[in-house]
Parts: sequence; C-alpha cells; structure tokens
Amino acid sequence: MKQVTLKIENISKIFKDYKGNEVRAVDNITFDIKPGEFVTLLGPSGCGKTTTLRMIAGFEKPTNGRILINDVNVVEIPPWKRDTAMVFQSYGLFPHMNVGDNVAYGLKMRKLPKEEIQRRVSEILRIVGLEGFENRPPSSLSGGQQQRIALARALVVEPSVLLFDEPLSNLDVLLREQMRVEIKRIQKEVGITAVYVTHDRTEALTLSDKIVLMKGGKIEQIGSAEDVYERPMNRFVAEFMGKINFVPVEVVEILRDETIVKLKNRTYKIPSLPTAHSDSYVLGCRPEAMRITADGPIDGKIKTIVYMGNFSEYYVDTEYGEIMIKVNPPFDKALSEGKNVKVDIVSEIVKVIPDRE
Repeated sequence: MKQVTLKIENISKIFKDYKGNEVRAVDNITFDIKPGEFVTLLGPSGCGKTTTLRMIAGFEKPTNGRILINDVNVVEIPPWKRDTAMVFQSYGLFPHMNVGDNVAYGLKMRKLPKEEIQRRVSEILRIVGLEGFENRPPSSLSGGQQQRIALARALVVEPSVLLFDEPLSNLDVLLREQMRVEIKRIQKEVGITAVYVTHDRTEALTLSDKIVLMKGGKIEQIGSAEDVYERPMNRFVAEFMGKINFVPVEVVEILRDETIVKLKNRTYKIPSLPTAHSDSYVLGCRPEAMRITADGPIDGKIKTIVYMGNFSEYYVDTEYGEIMIKVNPPFDKALSEGKNVKVDIVSEIVKVIPDRE
C-alpha cells in the first residue's frame, strides 16, 4: 500500500438549522495522521466526528480549512477522485453478486485487466480470511463475514486512505470483539493509513494508534490510547474514556515530577503533574485505583456488589457520592452489602485533574 500522510488544518463546518441559525458542527480543528497510522475520531453523538470523516471523504465541503493528502489540498476534489475508500455501517453488498464479484466491483469500474482483477481479489480475500469464498452468495455468510467482504471491497482498490464509519455497530457483542481484532490485524498487515469513527471507547482503545477525542465540534485531547485513558486532560475526557471516581483534593505543592496533595488529614505524593492549572483539583481514580482498607480516609457503606467473574465491582456510598471499586479475587466474604467500610486510593495510579469540564 501507499505511504500516505493526512493533515486536517483549521477545518470548520457550519450548517444552518431550520430557523436559519448557524450551527458549528466542527469548530476549527487541526490534527495530522502519519503513514500507516490508525486514528480514531471518538466522542458522543453530535460531537462532529462523523462530519469530519465525511469532509475527509468529500461528502461534505468544509466551511473553511484544508484537508491535505500527501500535502495536496483535496477540498475542491470530488469524492470519486480523492483516492479514499469508505467502510460504512451497513455492508452495502450487492445481493445478486457473489463474494468475488462484490469485491471486484471497484476494479471492474476502473477497467483493470481481468487477470489483474483476479489476482487482487484472491490476495485481498486471503488477507481478510475469506479465501475460497469467491463463489458464495453474501446472504449465506455471517454478519462478521459480510463485514469482511465490505472491508475487502474497500481495500482491493488500494486507496490512499481507508475510512470507517462505525462499521461494527450492526454486529452483536461477540462479533464486534472478534472484528476489532481482525480490523487491527488487517490494517497492520496492509499498512494503510486509516481513519475510524466510533462512539465506543472500547473500540477506540483496542484499535487506535492515536485517538482524537471530540466534544461540541472541538478536540478535547489527542494522544495514544494509553495517553488518553491514563492521562486525561480534563474531567470530560476522564469520564468518557471509562469508569472513574472523582475525589476533591487540596494541591499542597507541585514539584518537578510529582504533586503533593491532601485528602482530609492525609497527604499523598502523586507521581505525575496536573494536566493544567486550575483553582481547584480532583483526583481521577479509576476503579482499580481505589481499595477498601482498615484505615482509609474516606468513610462509606457498600451499596451494591456486582460479580463480574474475574473481578467484582463494589459500589460504595461516600460523602463524595457513589464510588466504584474494582476488587480482584480472592474476594473477602466479610465485605457484604450494607457494611460500613473505609476507602483509600492507590496513589501511584491516580491523576490530578482540573475540576472543570
């Protein structure tokens, strides 16, 4: 596959609502994608991620800004000339064609020689794990297999950039999990530059080299899956990326590589710095960063225990609201619903976050 860079420079998209008022769906965003990188646009409904993808594809024209594929501004280039390919939510397969003809459709439209088409179709079906399925009707295959056909059809034309518009939303939970692994494997094997849109944080964490997390048309944070999950820039990012508890603290001192905070009458050394300056701070504590101990500074009562197999979730009522704690086996039989407990933090894996959205 081609080694392709993609740059989004100061892109905005303004729509008019039914009253004629301007709605800024995408608000002056900038990010870049390296050759072969898998980047996910992540965020809640209405954040602008799908509009951004559609502008990259050419289905929407930006109000302002530039979209550069290998340093060529493609804003004025129509979709069919952009050398991109899209994998949609619906498979969009032709029911009257077999698998091979579905995959070959784009190549036939490009009038490639028959031998070249056969070679490419055979190779891409091997890559997506459907070798030998050429003569099968799509309707005879599972949802996951049909999604692989759609992926093969997009890849076989060898586009510069591969775009995914929530392609797993129609699959059941088990197939989604399987297809995440398959998409990641196939994308790395082919080496194509890819942009993926989803509201599912698990998909983003599983697939991405880089996550662009959006809210209200703006970018809240850009980083690796590890960065965005473990080092959130604000409360919105922390909450969106997974279950988390917020505990108000006093920042006593900020040193070169650690922050001294005070929680009630106890002082902690947090081995990281606040993500930004603020008048007030909270500790962002994932469920695995809290524990029930004999002398923790937070008083609580166990409200609910949810058994999850290899761990349990303990929901504890405290003065800071409900706190969720992940408890690994062996489970303490004495910790039952209704029991008064004390809760502490694991200072090595919590983060100091500005107390604002």
